[in-house]
Amino acid sequence: MVVAVAIAADPAYPNKPIRVIVPIAAGGQTDVIARLLAQRLSETFKQPLVVENRTGAGGSVGTEIAVKANPDGYTILLVASTYAANAALHKLPYDPVKDVTPIIFLGETGFVISVHPTVPVKSIKELIAYEKNNPGKLIYGSGGAGSTTHLATELFNQMAGTRMLHVPYKGSGPALNELIGGQVQLVTVGMPLALPQIKANRIRGLAVTTTKRSISLPDLPTVADTVPGYEAISWFAIYGPKGLSADIAQRWNGEINRILQLSDIKDRIASLGIEPVGGSADRLRDITRREILKWQNVVKLANIKPED
Repeated sequence: MVVAVAIAADPAYPNKPIRVIVPIAAGGQTDVIARLLAQRLSETFKQPLVVENRTGAGGSVGTEIAVKANPDGYTILLVASTYAANAALHKLPYDPVKDVTPIIFLGETGFVISVHPTVPVKSIKELIAYEKNNPGKLIYGSGGAGSTTHLATELFNQMAGTRMLHVPYKGSGPALNELIGGQVQLVTVGMPLALPQIKANRIRGLAVTTTKRSISLPDLPTVADTVPGYEAISWFAIYGPKGLSADIAQRWNGEINRILQLSDIKDRIASLGIEPVGGSADRLRDITRREILKWQNVVKLANIKPED
């Protein structure tokens, strides 16, 4: 009988360059975090960390490459919360829980439920009442069918008892532009995108989707203040392939936890609208399972189909 065991850690690890696969295009929050951590870890490990952006199929192409790599610690995966959304929407060529070794939960940020200034509501309570009194009148935009912004708004629909209509766009930026132009009445948008538009009074922020108020938007309440239990976050995490040595995984976890506490790193990540978190690998494992299950339930209830 063959028993699967984790590959023993090389005492000289690392002794060659490490590739960090980011299954998202360069330039976004995920890519910036990856390059920031790669620079510091290169100094610690005394080896280059090379960030590879391997895009396609909503992130599953790059993820598959990483999870099927040799679990020797020289291929690491850094993902955003689309990792869980993909698991809810698609039949993947890998198991997003069983085929990875959780390393660390890096951080999280929320979205802002925002409306066009002509919509006569200033709170989530008023939004719910207005929608129920005007069925079919509110149209919301998202970053695409099955995107995290789509799922977050459908979760709101389900928990608040509203039936806002959905129009998908090719990204959150175009959806936000349509909100500013008044073509849609509501968008659930990431804080970094929402903040300048709220300050310029081009859109009206109603509430944040995290369980606590945002430092960036302290005057906005949470959705959960009105809809108890509601939460929708955008998060970032690091995994290794299944079978990665516990010693290597623990070393990565310890080094990144240390780096996340450095003042310049905390400030840089905060400037992206992200709260550094860290913690144990078990914490990431629990969050992964919870997020996948949550979005699976939303997708099933709303009968959401991914874009072709």
